[in-house]
Amino acid sequence: MYLVKSPLLLKWYYPSLTWHKSRREKAIYLTFDDGPIPDVTAFVLKTLKSFNVKATFFCIGDNIRKHPELFEQVLADGHRVGNHTYNHLKGWKTDTADYLDNFKGCQQLMTTSLFRPPYGRIKKKQIDGIRLLLPSTEIIMWDVLSGDFDQGLSPDGCYQNVIKHTTNGSIIVFHDSLKAFERVKYALPKAIETLLEKGYIFKTL
Repeated sequence: MYLVKSPLLLKWYYPSLTWHKSRREKAIYLTFDDGPIPDVTAFVLKTLKSFNVKATFFCIGDNIRKHPELFEQVLADGHRVGNHTYNHLKGWKTDTADYLDNFKGCQQLMTTSLFRPPYGRIKKKQIDGIRLLLPSTEIIMWDVLSGDFDQGLSPDGCYQNVIKHTTNGSIIVFHDSLKAFERVKYALPKAIETLLEKGYIFKTL
């Protein structure tokens, strides 16, 4: 069970987190979670380059360790990167000290002030701990979830999720993961093309 559009209740409960950017500008923010992964991340990078669009990649530390050349390609192509923990931990089910250690493990592999909690699940104590470790950290959530990870969702359903819910300032989540690849291959280029036609500009976080 997941909601494509982030609910107001969560935004109220976590007001210090970034759910979207300015609604005044016709700009949107593509983000990708869980990479870098061979084939999938390469496809995403090729697609973004074909449209001359930049994005923000929230990377898992262990995947950076396994595929350093892909991570370097993300940077070389001019995209931004963010911390997504070293082992994709679910904050609600993880001891705060262990969570912070996992955050630090990923942070050692990149230079970034951006963090996205896996699954969007994080305790307030973990938020406080991250900001003590790195006060400049901006914790990024989202307001549009493509649903590309949902293997019961059709590729066109993934595309429609993005198109129907994107507005000025939207932070959109895709995944450069094997689980999402079938839907990403179809929905990502089609969504970018449609959003460009609608007059949006793409920015990095």
